[in-house]
Amino acid sequence: MSQSKNYTSTRLNPTYQLVLLAMLTAVLVVLGMVNIPQPAGLSITFNMIPVAIACMALGMKGGLIIGGAFGLISFLQCFGICGSSGMGAALVQVSPFLCFVQRFVSRVLVGLLTACVWKLVKGRMNIGLSGAVTGFCAAFFNTLLFMTSLVLLFGHTEYMQGLIAGRAIIVYIVASVGINAVVEMIVAAVITSAVGAALKKARLIAQ
Repeated sequence: MSQSKNYTSTRLNPTYQLVLLAMLTAVLVVLGMVNIPQPAGLSITFNMIPVAIACMALGMKGGLIIGGAFGLISFLQCFGICGSSGMGAALVQVSPFLCFVQRFVSRVLVGLLTACVWKLVKGRMNIGLSGAVTGFCAAFFNTLLFMTSLVLLFGHTEYMQGLIAGRAIIVYIVASVGINAVVEMIVAAVITSAVGAALKKARLIAQ
């Protein structure tokens, strides 16, 4: 059986898909427990890495499912489940529904957009570089969508106005996530590249 046929057979195997999704979800739970707190209730997180890996291994479906799992875990952290989020705990008191939209929907979109990036770059560059681009973009989309939805949905609230402290929105965003975002993007690019190469060697992704 050729490498391509072997990959296709494995990738379409329901057991393989369920096991991989379960493993990546478990990784999300663990990563949710080890977030690195930062000022203003934010934290450095690497949960976008399993999302990127799911996109590489299972395509759009994997990205949406693991993106959704990421979003659900992020929402549960507002209640101290699967980790904690100081900002989430404050915002869920304002509106549980908007908090769910901000944390869940934005992460589903991360999975969707990252899957599109992977589809675009795979086969056009080597696996190390395409994995790095996919991981980098997953972290970039996560920061972009999380902060955009945060400002749009909660920017008017007393809590957020206190954090913004009269600054321009763009200044607040850069000051809040500047270093965080750079660290997340670099780490996501490096780890996703390495994992992608390993999956390629194991013939679990096509390139």
